[in-house]
Amino acid sequence: MDKTWMTKSRGTREYRDGCRSFVDFAVSNCRIPNGNIHCPCKSCRNNQRHSPGVVLAHLTGGKGMMTTYTTWFWHGEKHVRGPVAGSYSNRPVVDAASGSTEQSGDMHSMLRDAFSMHEVREDNCEPEVVVQGGEEIGGNEESAEGNTQKYYDKLKKSEKPLHGGTKHSKPSAIVHLYNLKCVGGISNKIFSDLLDFIIQLLPACDDTLPANTYEAKKFLSDMGLGYEKIPACRNNCMLFWKDNQELESCIVCGESKWKDEIHLDEDGQPISSRKKRPVKVLRWFPLIPRLQRLFMSEHTAPHMRWHVEGRTKDGVLRHPADGEAWKSFDLLHPEFSADSRNVRLGLTSDGFNPFGNMSTSYSTWPVMLVPYNLPPWMCMKQTSFILSLIIPGPSSPGMDIDVYLQPLIDELQELWNVGIRTFDASKKNNFVMRA
Repeated sequence: MDKTWMTKSRGTREYRDGCRSFVDFAVSNCRIPNGNIHCPCKSCRNNQRHSPGVVLAHLTGGKGMMTTYTTWFWHGEKHVRGPVAGSYSNRPVVDAASGSTEQSGDMHSMLRDAFSMHEVREDNCEPEVVVQGGEEIGGNEESAEGNTQKYYDKLKKSEKPLHGGTKHSKPSAIVHLYNLKCVGGISNKIFSDLLDFIIQLLPACDDTLPANTYEAKKFLSDMGLGYEKIPACRNNCMLFWKDNQELESCIVCGESKWKDEIHLDEDGQPISSRKKRPVKVLRWFPLIPRLQRLFMSEHTAPHMRWHVEGRTKDGVLRHPADGEAWKSFDLLHPEFSADSRNVRLGLTSDGFNPFGNMSTSYSTWPVMLVPYNLPPWMCMKQTSFILSLIIPGPSSPGMDIDVYLQPLIDELQELWNVGIRTFDASKKNNFVMRA
């Protein structure tokens, strides 16, 4: 169906005729008992339903049609196979320099990316989800079922506004607020107080914002934005991980896994702490699902083949793929280089003082990965960097940094020796991704 009218000015006859054809299409393909259809205007953004006449008035009036809504899957059109991650309508994008925010894309797209939903079809305008799992995609059926339930729960919440006077749902509001917290450097205590105050301003309802920072982080973690905590020895000897996670002390130096927290009762006698806390904690952000997500988006997947399909090969050094080391690696491993989707990564780390006080001796080490498959104007941007590990202080790990790199090295060995079955949204097929 011709959709060029969506880019025309709202005052033109072509645009008005296009709006009428859209409403006719929606009415004929979307059979709702009460006759209401989702309204894709810039204000409703498919979060509200109205009669066809009201929808037409919204589209031809001052609001206009969402320019990002090019596949009308809420109105009976078949959705293109593969997740759409171009832009999320309810996800805020904050400019750190100007402090301005803008709404772009669709929260449903964000959820599809987070839970590996590869196709959304329409039947009477209610979404049916085909998930990654079973023989078709090659995933784990048990985890796919879990993802499906989480997806449905989040999707249901993303369609329901917080209250009648807003277009924001609970997920979009939490993502928006937490994004502002990170950009503005708001502390957990102040953010919890802010959430508590916002809840007091909102009308009473059954499902409202999280009460504190912990609940907000837990909500975001369910959307695939979390990390794992791994206790470590205070002397950097070992990680209490895998077969050693149940140990109470280090097998090398004998130091306890826990902090020495002594509390006294009224008589001055020591009592045990209510909850044991590890003396050191390594924060690990799993790499494999984040690499898979690069291919699950129709917008980033083509760029992951740029080093072969888009690079200018004139002998000028513009990108690591033009270097002799890259070319020598391709000659040594022709099977790996045969598929341009196999990922080349650069690993880097450096210590910094998180407290911003030069007189305080403290060193935290983030471990970053750079996907060199991307073109140079993308791979070296901060948004493309992949944070893999945060090695705790207070001192530098020094030669013991290999102890903390174990979770990442395990993932890299799996990606190199075995590979991970991954869905390529740009080619609409599956492949074994190696790195």
